[in-house]
Amino acid sequence: MKPVQHITVLGATGSIGTSTLDVLRRHPQQFSVFALSAATQVDALLAQCLEFAPRYAVMSSAAHAQQLAQRLREHSSPTQVLQEADALEQIAAHPEVDTVMGAIVGAAGLAPCLAAARAGKRLLLANKEALVVGGALFMQAVQDNGCTLIPIDSEHSAIFQCLPEDASTWGQRLHSVILTASGGPFRQRDPHTLAQVTVAEACKHPNFSMGRKISVDSATMMNKALEVIEARWLFHLQPEQIRVVIHPEQIIHSMVQMRDSSVLAQLGTPDMRVPIACGLSWPERIASGVAPLDFTQLAGLSFEEADAQRFPGLHLSWQALRAPEGTTAILNAANEIAVAAFLEERLRFDRIHAVNLATLEQLIPDEKPASVPALMALDAQARQVAQTMVQRWSL
Repeated sequence: MKPVQHITVLGATGSIGTSTLDVLRRHPQQFSVFALSAATQVDALLAQCLEFAPRYAVMSSAAHAQQLAQRLREHSSPTQVLQEADALEQIAAHPEVDTVMGAIVGAAGLAPCLAAARAGKRLLLANKEALVVGGALFMQAVQDNGCTLIPIDSEHSAIFQCLPEDASTWGQRLHSVILTASGGPFRQRDPHTLAQVTVAEACKHPNFSMGRKISVDSATMMNKALEVIEARWLFHLQPEQIRVVIHPEQIIHSMVQMRDSSVLAQLGTPDMRVPIACGLSWPERIASGVAPLDFTQLAGLSFEEADAQRFPGLHLSWQALRAPEGTTAILNAANEIAVAAFLEERLRFDRIHAVNLATLEQLIPDEKPASVPALMALDAQARQVAQTMVQRWSL
């Protein structure tokens, strides 16, 4: 019998975190929750701690951490709440941890995911920004420290599952990858009406239940732009080796075209528990709790080009990849600021792209960022420029 794997879940109360815990719940003999983290949802993290009894819990602010600690004491829970500045890095790199689920949204996930990579953990990466921001620095840490990096985004998981287990052979066999996209809620909407999009409309994804920020990124297809950048680093690709096609049914999660022109695809029910279960057990397989795909119930599979007028943000990914290193970090930071302003109803939906583009045009990295502090400094600079752009177009 294999030893129990000890798991840290970064971003436990988000959609990926809760799906991860649902899979873990089904396999108590194989997995044990070592640590959980959340941003501000004290009640949700408390319930998770009471169910899974992790050794440690971490929240993003001292005030929320103190609330959680008090509530845990009231329930006589053994879980210890860590409040140190580097608490996320601690629970990601702890010697007793085998696997880390990196599901913190945004650039905030870079440091703990990098800590897991440097500690040689099995890292299940759902935080695409770690690679969008960290890029070469992150992948160097993976390579130097024996980290097992498994993508959790459904598209990248699909590509990973289609490729040989021996990554050293990828370059000899792989021609290109094709990322699929749902097209979001505005796939068929008149581009001239996008200025009137409401927050509620943008957050209504046709296939998945996701957080508000990710839902807006799906509506603009900026999530796919970030996935293009992520794919470049994960699979050692050139920008021109990555394509995107709209596939509204989201049954094919992505495809790989080999050098002999054969195409391999990974199909399945649209449910994030599938790539999560794959990451937890790879190269073996465990039950995910997802109903299997019933081909007799499929009306058909359709594919479309991504309309550049409706989804201009998608094409910024290739532009940023061909620009000086660090440009992708600028794009990510600008987008986080622009989406936050839209969600706060301070910016029109169609001006998210305007903020991103203007920030890229104004801010060009002087030199290659070679450390996390350098990346964070560039991130902060980009956020400042993006805030200025938001103010220019503020409602």
